Amino acid sequence: MVNGDLAGAGPANLLARPPGAKPFAARPRAVLLVANSANPYSRTLRTARSLVEAGYDVEIAGVDESGVPREERDGEIVIRRYVPEREARLTRLAGIHQARQLFLWPEADRGWYRTLRRQVRPADLYHACGYRTVGVALELAAAARRQGRAGRVIYDVIDIQLETQAYARLPRLVRTIHASRERSWIRAVDAVVTVNQPIADHLARAWSLSEPPTVLLNCPPRWTPPAIRPTHLRDLTGIPPERTVVLFIGKLSRERGLDEAAEAVLRLPDAAFVLMGFGAWADRLRERDRDPRFAGRHFTVPPVHPDAVPEWTASADVSIVAVPAKSLNQRLVTPNKFWESLTAGTPVVVGGELEVMREILAADDLGASSDTDDPAGFAQALGSVLGRPAAERLAMRERCLRVAWDRYNWETAVEPYLALVRRLATPAA
Repeated sequence: MVNGDLAGAGPANLLARPPGAKPFAARPRAVLLVANSANPYSRTLRTARSLVEAGYDVEIAGVDESGVPREERDGEIVIRRYVPEREARLTRLAGIHQARQLFLWPEADRGWYRTLRRQVRPADLYHACGYRTVGVALELAAAARRQGRAGRVIYDVIDIQLETQAYARLPRLVRTIHASRERSWIRAVDAVVTVNQPIADHLARAWSLSEPPTVLLNCPPRWTPPAIRPTHLRDLTGIPPERTVVLFIGKLSRERGLDEAAEAVLRLPDAAFVLMGFGAWADRLRERDRDPRFAGRHFTVPPVHPDAVPEWTASADVSIVAVPAKSLNQRLVTPNKFWESLTAGTPVVVGGELEVMREILAADDLGASSDTDDPAGFAQALGSVLGRPAAERLAMRERCLRVAWDRYNWETAVEPYLALVRRLATPAA
């Protein structure tokens, strides 16, 4: 979607500059806003790298986090983590704070917004990654235009935020307020991007968009497997060669189906469950590593850099996406780990109600699906992949690699996004 009344501005000396404004820099500037520590956030990092290749000076603006550098670089990209300003004492009073959390959400980010307003240098393009960043992106863009920059805003809808479980628990009045706020932002941004076609179709209907969102899949770049399949997970955990490896990659937290998946793996004749990631459940899962019932069959390991994920994923025999489909957002989700598994040539087993992923797998026989709430059924789905003869398992891995190389890769996925960026930088006729 591109708002026609703003389509004449662009990042390279295309807007009329106010009297006395400084000339534009030699390269247009882009800021990607992400409401976490970006340590790293793979979608944002891939987008930033593509913008650098397109000629932009790029900053990723994240949130400061203990133990993470305030500033670092990835090639020409600078990653800055801004320290949120403290709130006034009055807002910390319990009743006022609770009301603000409900009605002025995202309250926790407001200190970060204040810092961004003061410290982020003006830019020509703001890529707002998620609902929590789009409001402040519009503010920063307006200020940038006053300083002679193009100040364009792309809203990257990484989740259907108001169709998640977290929002379902909010009072109806609060959900109405958030929905109204998001609609006002949609009218103000220059373009909308999202993670897959079914979500794009839903957004086009829900927001009555005159032009559908641009789809930017979360796929990694094309990856060429080494001649000998990696054994990283086995080397790290000590899982023996005869034991199959079931892998989960991603955030370790509630509503990921991790308990049910662990039980399902125990039902397989000789398999081990490896959970690679970080999150609130990490300590809880490490305790289960030591549980005698799971000994040698349950391992919680740290995450690796996104660039290394294919090699590590290739050392698994199957990966899982076991999130329960309790919301529209969950049913339509296609997370990084799904595409990363296909890129690595690793078959995937997903929840049966995760309709987008289920259909992709079924179309080319790249895995299986089952009800994630039923450990016995999920174990059967895992077994339908792991129990195949060796030649059939190898053929399935080769199909995953071929589909990722031909269709589901960043080089292909990013082209519509870069075309959109070029449109935003082109003056009106």
